[in-house]
This record gives sequence, C-alpha cells and structure tokens, in this order.
Amino acid sequence: MRQARLTLDPGFAVGEVDPRLFGSFVEHMGRCVYTGIYEPGHPAADEDGFRADVLELVRELGVTVVRYPGGNFVSGYRWEDGVGPRGERPSRFDLAWRQIETNEFGLNEFMTWSRKAGVAPMMAVNLGTRGVREAADLVEYCNFPGGTALSDLRAKHGHPEPHGVSLWCLGNELDGPWQTGHKTAHEYGRLANETAKAMRMVDPSIELVACGSSNSGMPTFGSWEATVLEHTYDNVDYVSLHAYYEEHDGDLGSFLASAVDMDHFIGSVVATCDHVGAKLRNRKRIRLSFDEWNVWYMGRFVGEKNLAAERVPRLIEDNYHVADAVVVGSLLITLLRHADRVGVACQAQLANVIAPILTEPGGGSCRQTIFFPFAHAARHARGRVLRVEPDSPRYDTARFGDVPLLEAVATQDGDEVVLFAVNRSVEDSLALTANVRALPGLSVVEHVVLASDDRTLTNTVAEPDRVLPRRVDGASVVDGELTAELPALSWNMIRLSSPQIRPTA
Repeated sequence: MRQARLTLDPGFAVGEVDPRLFGSFVEHMGRCVYTGIYEPGHPAADEDGFRADVLELVRELGVTVVRYPGGNFVSGYRWEDGVGPRGERPSRFDLAWRQIETNEFGLNEFMTWSRKAGVAPMMAVNLGTRGVREAADLVEYCNFPGGTALSDLRAKHGHPEPHGVSLWCLGNELDGPWQTGHKTAHEYGRLANETAKAMRMVDPSIELVACGSSNSGMPTFGSWEATVLEHTYDNVDYVSLHAYYEEHDGDLGSFLASAVDMDHFIGSVVATCDHVGAKLRNRKRIRLSFDEWNVWYMGRFVGEKNLAAERVPRLIEDNYHVADAVVVGSLLITLLRHADRVGVACQAQLANVIAPILTEPGGGSCRQTIFFPFAHAARHARGRVLRVEPDSPRYDTARFGDVPLLEAVATQDGDEVVLFAVNRSVEDSLALTANVRALPGLSVVEHVVLASDDRTLTNTVAEPDRVLPRRVDGASVVDGELTAELPALSWNMIRLSSPQIRPTA
C-alpha cells in the first residue's frame, strides 16, 4: 500500500465556504424541466405539477442556488412568454437546442419550485437577442415591490410579493460562435455594462455576473475576460467560468486529473481579474462564478445542428460510473480550495441532462454516482476551508504531466473538521496519515467511501442502488495523527469532531 501525508492546522485557512458553491443549473434543454423537475399527471406530482420525488432528491443533494433558464437557451428567450395564464402562452422554436418550447413552465413556476426546493434563484438575462430594456424590465417584474406596470402585472399573475432575486447573470457564453447573438468582447462588454447599470437602477441590491470565456480552450480566453472587465469592472461582482471534462480515447489517467485543469483555469482568471483591477487602479476584488461545470461526454453528442425539432427529446443523458464520481469529487475539492475567490458554482445540470438525478416519464427516479460527492460536500463543507498541501505519490499523465494520486481539502466549522479526499490510483489503496496535533482531541465520527471494483457500474431508474457510498471502519486518531485507508479509485469523506476545539470567530 502506498503512503500519503498531510497536515491540518486551523492557523492556515483559505477562506470561508460560501454556501452558493453548491449550486445547480436548470435549463430548458432536453428533459431537465419537462419530465425532469416538472411533470403534471405524474403519480408523484404535487398541485403545481412538480415531481415530489425529484424535489426530495434535490433537498437531499443539498443544492443552495439554481441558475435559470440557461445556458444557450437564454440567448433566444423572451421571459414574457413564460408568465401569465398558461393557455395564452405562445409556443416557440428554440434556436439553441432545436426544441419546441411550450412555455408551460416559466418564470413564476420556477420561483415557486425554488421555494419548495429550498434553493435561491439565479436568473440569467438575454443579452444575445435582447438588451438593456428587457433586462431592466425583468428585474422590475421580479423584484419591484409594487405600483408599477410590471410589478403589478406580477401581482395579477398571482405573485403579489417580490421574488427577491439577488443574483443575476448578464447573458451566457457570448464569446462562443454557437451562441445566438454572438459578440466580440468589446460589443459584449459595453452592452453588459450598460445593462448592469440599468438593472441596478431598478434594484441596487442585486449582484451581477459578467460572462467570462465559454471554456479555457477558446482562442480569445484571457483577452476576452480582460476586455470585458475593462468595460464592466465597476458594475459587476463576478465573472463566470464554464468547464466540462470527459475521458478521451481511453486515457483514464488524464481524465482523473481533470482538476489540474480546473485549478489552472481558476488561477488564470483570478490573475486576469487582478491585472485589470490594478490597471484601473481599482481596489475592488472581482470574485468568480463557476456556474457551469461537470463531467460531460461531449464526444457522444451529435451536435445541436443535427438535432430534430422535438418537444421533449432525450438529450445528453449521460450515465455516470465511479470514475466520473471521483472526478466530480476532485472538482468539488478544487472549488473549495479556491474558496477565497470562487463564491458561486453551479453543477450543470440538475435533472436528466448530464445530471446527478435521473427520471423516467411517469416512472421513478434515481441518484447517479456523481450525486454522492456533491451531497456529502454540500451537507458537510461548512465554516472555513483549511489549506491542505498533501505529500503524495505521483503518476504521469499524457495531458497534465506529473500529478499527485491524492487530492484533498478540509473544512472546519466549530468543533467539526471534515476531510474530503480522492485517490486517483486505479490499482492501489493509499495509506493516509494526517497530522492533526493543531486540532486537539479529534476523534473520527465516520469515514464514508464511494468506490467499486467494477468502475463501469452505473445507477439507473430500474437499478438505482448498484453504486452507493458506504461507511468503513479503520480510520482513527492516535497521538495527534489521523490514519485511514483510501481505497483505489475512491471518493472519501472523513468527519472528525473534538470538544476541545474552540469555535472559530
């Protein structure tokens, strides 16, 4: 068994965990909305048509904020189509995913669903085919107390109280040539800045996210962020990042090291933000919204141009195995390691479409393997992130060079310390030793592992329990050292507590 070491010390903290790191994403795409979270007539549907089984899973998952309605979809969306009496709402052809959108589920349905799910809404405005006026109108409809045409219209639609949406995205992936209304960085930056000012005239309390690059492989990456922020720095709070990962050509080793790419991506955007701030002589600190991330097997997707026009197609419904869950766990660890700058993160998407939750129309639902690392982190990553620098065996990868087998982070909340770790080795367990002498009196509460001897196993609605996390024995603290065995290809959560630890301020 190979050896790895690390130290946990409350004197070395990264920053506070923002609960909004555990966000998700609902887009009008495939079966995320229709037959995903919303299915009137389903045996488990409530009075609003929301699937109660899915609501229960969303609460179990621990999602805190949900981005809506897109995604590429938002760049052709008219929010007015989705409010008012359902019988009067128009059906539209969605240019992004070639779907026929009935608008049966719209803005107010999403707000009602969000309240039932216990999540905060994160709204995106259309800056692809619309602009300043329409975005300001949407803020007025959602947030203005009353006495104006749009706030009174909201009340007429059955919602007299404001929705109170505090977090807003200024468009989506406008750097991408696939985006309806694609723009240059200068075009987008100027439009986003003017839109931000108008939206804040309606509600000065809102937080705003400017579009960063669609991914770090874009030819304009870096220069896009710099130009956009030069236009918007005074009027936005966040810049967005998007990244998806998959196994290429059987290269499992590189896939398992995907977090190396995410870490570099975050560092590059932080450097760009701070460069622009210094250039503008502005002491404000722009934070990051990593509002699309996940494992997505894009190589299996036929491409939006090849899609037939349908109402509710089965679109990119990837099934996830243990290796995918280990990668998702490592990405969560990376987001936590950057908690000083990453304040929002949304795993894409919530149901069916590259999602932790799968459903069948009229049938059941299940948790995919990637559900479990997210649920563990969302429930237990609280308080402060402790800086962890593991001393671990390493392995060579084709894409990222020399990479550690162990990826880890820890959080401390009062008398509880939680260590999250993945073992990337597909063959060997890791014997972990952690120096915890700076945290006196610790004892192990539980060690939870997600692993499988068969890494191809997935959970399905028909067989929902083939891959489940399990509690294992053996982890202990003796003389200030935590020892635990991390199985090969595994996600691990080790919870510890101590009555001797003083609560942090």
